[in-house]
Amino acid sequence: MRREVGGRGRLVFGLLALLILSACDQGARRSGIPAEVESVVGTVSEQIAQEQYEKVYNDSSELWKKDATQEQSTEILKTLHTKLGKAESRVVHSATEQQNSSGQTKGHVFIITYQSKFERGEAMETYTLIEENGKWKLARYLVNSTALK
Repeated sequence: MRREVGGRGRLVFGLLALLILSACDQGARRSGIPAEVESVVGTVSEQIAQEQYEKVYNDSSELWKKDATQEQSTEILKTLHTKLGKAESRVVHSATEQQNSSGQTKGHVFIITYQSKFERGEAMETYTLIEENGKWKLARYLVNSTALK
């Protein structure tokens, strides 16, 4: 015995298919990380790879500039680049969005930790981005790797 699916059945099926496709699209954005945040991470990584340390400093947040002079920032980034080489791949380990009402990272913050592979070793990278005047900027960058010893 054959049963036909009426208009209501097609509607339910269509909505279910739309819901599944929407869920797939969210996964494509890598754990819900906004495109603007991913763009900043990519830009910073590329600037370090191209040894544009002054540009990293100039484009960073006020917190970054408060924590280090341009010379200190350049020295640290140059050391990381020399010891690890260029980043070859990254996989998101965790991503956290916060709205902090106090502390050094006061405001809208995104913290992303990556398991990363560089030319000369593996590392855990943590990017802390803070929103300043509607734009995401680098506030902190931490790299943990045995290749840095």
